[in-house]
Amino acid sequence: MTAASWYHRDISRVVAEDLLAKAGKDGCFLVRDSESVSGAYALCLLFQRHVHTYRILPDEEGLLSVQTIQGIQAKCFRTLTDLIGAYQQPNNGLVIPLLYPVNRAREPVDEDSDGEDGRASHPPSLVPHSGNIAGSTSGPASDFMGFMAEYLSHHLQLDLEALRNGNLQLKHLSTALVTACRGLHSEIDFTLAGLETLAKVFDPPASPRSPVREQGLLASDPDLELLLSKISTVNHLLSSLEKKVLKTLQETVTKHKLALPSVAVAHPPAAKPMAVQNFEVKVGKTQRASLTVDVESGTMAITKRGCSSPEETISQDKILQLIKYQSMQSKVRLVYDRDQHRSLTRDFIFQNARKREAFCQLLQLMKIQHSNLDEPDLISVYVGTWNMGSAPPPRSMASWLTSRGLGRTQDETTAGIPHDIYVIGTQENSLGDREWVEFLRASLKTLMSIDFRVVALQCLWSIKIVVLVKPEHECRISHVNTSSVKTGIANTLGNKGAVGVSFLFNGTSFGFVNCHLASGSEKTHRRNQNYSDILRSLVLGDKRLSSFDLTLRFTHLFWFGDLNYRLDMEVQDILAHVNKKEFEALLAVDQLTLEREKNKVFLRFSEEDISFPPTYRYERGSRDSYVWQKFKTTGVRINVPSWCDRILWKSRPETHVLCNSYGCTDDIVTSDHSPVFATFEVGVTSQFVPRKAPGSSPESLACIEWDSIEVIVKTASRSKCYIEFHSYCLEESQRSGENSSQSSDIPGFLKLSWSAKQLPVLSPILSDLEYLLDQHLLLSIKGMDSCESYGECCIAMRSMIGSLAQQFETFLFHRGEETGSMRGWMKVRVPKDRRSTRERLYEWISFETDETESDFPTLSKPTLRAVRSRPLSLPDAASSYTNPAYFIFEGVPNTWAQCPSLSEPPYSPASDTQADRHPGHSPCRRLQSLTGAQAYSSSKEQLQRSPHYPVSETTSCGHQLSLSQIGRHKRPKSAILTRDPQTSGDCSLTALHMAWCLSDVDTEPPKRGSCLGPSQPEGRKNLLRHTRSALEPPQQSCWEGARSQRDTRRLNRAGEWPCGSGDHPRSVGRWLSRLGLEQYEAGLYENGWDDLEFFRNITDQDLLDAGVLSPTHRKLIQAKLHESSPRSLQQGPSLKPNP
Repeated sequence: MTAASWYHRDISRVVAEDLLAKAGKDGCFLVRDSESVSGAYALCLLFQRHVHTYRILPDEEGLLSVQTIQGIQAKCFRTLTDLIGAYQQPNNGLVIPLLYPVNRAREPVDEDSDGEDGRASHPPSLVPHSGNIAGSTSGPASDFMGFMAEYLSHHLQLDLEALRNGNLQLKHLSTALVTACRGLHSEIDFTLAGLETLAKVFDPPASPRSPVREQGLLASDPDLELLLSKISTVNHLLSSLEKKVLKTLQETVTKHKLALPSVAVAHPPAAKPMAVQNFEVKVGKTQRASLTVDVESGTMAITKRGCSSPEETISQDKILQLIKYQSMQSKVRLVYDRDQHRSLTRDFIFQNARKREAFCQLLQLMKIQHSNLDEPDLISVYVGTWNMGSAPPPRSMASWLTSRGLGRTQDETTAGIPHDIYVIGTQENSLGDREWVEFLRASLKTLMSIDFRVVALQCLWSIKIVVLVKPEHECRISHVNTSSVKTGIANTLGNKGAVGVSFLFNGTSFGFVNCHLASGSEKTHRRNQNYSDILRSLVLGDKRLSSFDLTLRFTHLFWFGDLNYRLDMEVQDILAHVNKKEFEALLAVDQLTLEREKNKVFLRFSEEDISFPPTYRYERGSRDSYVWQKFKTTGVRINVPSWCDRILWKSRPETHVLCNSYGCTDDIVTSDHSPVFATFEVGVTSQFVPRKAPGSSPESLACIEWDSIEVIVKTASRSKCYIEFHSYCLEESQRSGENSSQSSDIPGFLKLSWSAKQLPVLSPILSDLEYLLDQHLLLSIKGMDSCESYGECCIAMRSMIGSLAQQFETFLFHRGEETGSMRGWMKVRVPKDRRSTRERLYEWISFETDETESDFPTLSKPTLRAVRSRPLSLPDAASSYTNPAYFIFEGVPNTWAQCPSLSEPPYSPASDTQADRHPGHSPCRRLQSLTGAQAYSSSKEQLQRSPHYPVSETTSCGHQLSLSQIGRHKRPKSAILTRDPQTSGDCSLTALHMAWCLSDVDTEPPKRGSCLGPSQPEGRKNLLRHTRSALEPPQQSCWEGARSQRDTRRLNRAGEWPCGSGDHPRSVGRWLSRLGLEQYEAGLYENGWDDLEFFRNITDQDLLDAGVLSPTHRKLIQAKLHESSPRSLQQGPSLKPNP
């Protein structure tokens, strides 16, 4: 069966349909493994440019049958080959007989059969390479004698002293024996691994090895008998030696009463208290001061230079807010309460940005330690990856475990602060599993004085992942799962592959994947395939979500390891750029960056800026030079310096994750790779306990309602579909009815629609707002005939909370591929008596984009770097399968846009759920509203992916938009990576993305004050209406206050205000008409807002009472009012883009 050329094993549905589309003949077919039923198959058949999928199911006796149309009797076959042969005949219930098999491509023969350094890739070879470190020439015998001599001369007295104090465990003797026998232990592990593999080949199926036969074999072979004797002798000596030494020392103490000189016993170190830290800062233009942070006492003191006593001491409970300036990376603003009725702000300028981050981190830690919360809102996660090169580690790995070295690193004042979770991934690790874990624990205990607990250890040959947590978090970890995938030769050898660990931290799911992908500069495609195989085969997370893409199963997924992607540049050019620290030029030819831009791997993953040199391939013993030539029997192989070792992550929308460091060490030189580290600040949720008992009436229960859903999937099938809904807030998964309408007029794409009648009303298990803000919905589009998924997506409920339906837009994913798009309208109703919430500990740090001349400081999201992504280009020539112009919702795309899109501020659900919100203009005022509890994702890429964050290009009215401009003006807010028109390389553009860019146009009649004049055709479509997305950028929290004038000007520069100034309005109504919001004039007049002078002081609640129900319009009005002076207010809002 497996030898049949038409059997493609476990390829995805999308790949199967692509193969059939390329074949292009009616009657083309192939067979693949079913994605919905284990042990079943899927028969894919092409007819009239559509792919029909039939399930092949085994019965209890193992006979195979095809599920066909009703009225056709099912036939059973013993083999898959017999079944295919029978259905090549007509009249068997298929739309067309099986005529032309589509054969699978030949598997590449040139696999990674050797290691990156020319060493043969075996099961874990634990032989220590004694000649690799500092030119050491000592052999195993001399090493053993050295360890024993060191014990007898230095540590014997320590064991004797411990024995006199009543401790019967000879700790130092055990350590010496473990170290001395390391080589023997490694050799035995290696030999046993090979013998076990060989034994499996010759084991009879019916019965395992027979003890009698083994004894006879050993007895007949003198060499094996001698080996067995030696192993038995070693076993006896090891088990009896400790007893003999213990007995001898006891006799020495009791009989001779030997008084030894006092020797300090190494007691377990106590937890280190946090040292008081001092920071030199500049206050104002010339004044100098010192900031003293005492985490243990929970205070911060400000001392002016030259003064002996502090000018002011501020307790942690008085600190309201920290504001980081983006225009000056070393500046921070502190907002604190001096008394009940007065709040003050102080600006401090640190020596550098690293010092500022250390100061903020210490204040954050102080807040956490002195909070009265039973469960944490925020934890720190350390992720490390290192290809050890089959060499033992150095005695100290302090720089790696404390994030010190090159790149974005921790400041020395915070490097010693222990993280809550440590995740260590290694490749080519020659140590034994237990030995490696104990080495890591001992290293962390030496550095942090904490005995970390082991959550999980997973190994695949020499690929290992270890998860360690603080002791106080051990009870918060649950549902631990581990898995591994082999991607070596024929996907059967573990020299390449991945290991993974997943678990729940209270209510937050984490996934960690450590991988070692195929090596070689020319094997980019093979690495991409390794990634796909790992993504498909790793069994992690909740089993109920096994049908979902692995990247959607976790709140936070971290993927790291030796990814082995190289730089496509000549060696000398690379070295020249490295010497000049011109890393941007190298990243432009980085294979991983380029493959991500093409959406080949790591879709929607994030990676921090790389500001450290390539981590491979160094000369062992130093970090001064790279070694790029490898001499092999087949010739010289070139390994250019590259960033092989990477750390990426992907988090669910509207969650909090912030990368604080990303770099590599510069003092660990035992391998040709440098260890890489990254640290993260991650928001977590706890098991929610409702404050009130759930009510029985429908009014007291929350519900999730859907108005409509539209889906477009890339498929050649015509199957009816349904939607599955999964969430931790639901008692069980729910499913919709089959779609109410569908069309497949466009070859290769299927458009599906569901109305409210086909969509279920979902009832969360808890109705409290604080609980629902942290929940997510996972949706899967499945075929009615095959129950296989056409794509999955994730929607954050935070954005959907309100009394009015909100629109969401997102992409669909399956097996790491982008397979479609979804949009719709939904709302999450929350009872009025359950809308209370609280502020999270990570929400009191905010960002200021720039200093303004405003009387009150206002806050906005940080200006982040542009993210590299898929190159922007024109589509390829139209074809029947991939023409992007067809892939639309509304039909023929309108490439004429009279006005650029109006970028609205991020939505806040507070207006729909809490009526007593009165926002102020001062950052020191704590706003108790829904947004005050909002967590946000700090991923840099996530911000840049949204059209709410304007691009630099502007488009004048009435000008035709090019395809590239359309792509930048409107796309699903779930965030595709920002396209860069300057990038080169693969210029492919999937039909899926281009169609989204061309399709999302809603028709509205022109409004008074718009830029559509009489000279313009009435048939043209008006301004594209932006709607909110389930995956839109992070929400503005209460501590961010109103949007700053600077932020508003930034919006203006992007061309969001399309019209000229025109006549100056003389009333509130005329002023509103300039914004196209004249419909609110009557309501405002009825509430007394008819004077422009007083209109400037209107609040969000006042606008809500006057009938301005749209949160977007309220924010727009206030933003324009705040940026206007009393004089300019009389002239109307500034609608022209700033020059």
